Amino acid sequence: MTSAVQARAPRIRGAHAVFTGRAGGVSTGEFSALNLARHVGDEDAAVSRNRELLAAELGAEPVFVDQVHSARVHVLPATGPVPVVRADAMVTDRADVALAIMVADCLPVLLSDAGAGVVAAAHAGRVGLLDGVLERTVEAMSALGARAERLEVTVGPSICGSCYEVPAEMREQAGARAPESVATTSWGTPGLDLRAGAAAALARAGVRRTAIDADHPCTLEDEDYFSYRRAARTGRFAGVIRREAP
Repeated sequence: MTSAVQARAPRIRGAHAVFTGRAGGVSTGEFSALNLARHVGDEDAAVSRNRELLAAELGAEPVFVDQVHSARVHVLPATGPVPVVRADAMVTDRADVALAIMVADCLPVLLSDAGAGVVAAAHAGRVGLLDGVLERTVEAMSALGARAERLEVTVGPSICGSCYEVPAEMREQAGARAPESVATTSWGTPGLDLRAGAAAALARAGVRRTAIDADHPCTLEDEDYFSYRRAARTGRFAGVIRREAP
């Protein structure tokens, strides 16, 4: 087993962005191999080593938040250490840290305004997406000088609408707030397409549709990624973004 980080690197101007997978790292068993989460039952020493490998790949220390499926956005302090806070999105204009969002079916969303030198990472699960986490992320970026029409966004590996089965009532409730998210699974049951919902939310926030990339694998279908729907006891991969140094 290799310990080197292996990741997809989508093109996004003004930033170094990656989506890690399972490959690389030192975790074993259900968490094999690049699990980045401490809260799932993996050995702490293994997670620490995996995060060290990620930092070496990025050339900067990855910053994490305590994710709670909310619409809370944390703007990093301008300098100094970054405390771990409870939030589901991060925004910064710093180039010395990397923003890391952990997922295992939810959407890891990375955003960049190359002109303003502002980047963000958001965790958009069903609850956070419907509560406006992406719109609030764009607003927080704008407060640092970014402009929605200049943003480039990549929506990473996540469960697709053909696989994300939900109760009919849940689909109806979500559809009332985000009609674009309504879907039917490949086997004919009610589903949700969070990627379509995310693209629509970003467009409403002023992001150009042509600047939104959502062409990434489905985590349930692709075993190169952790999936909570596939196995409840599993690790977490991450969407990570670092601003390019000015």
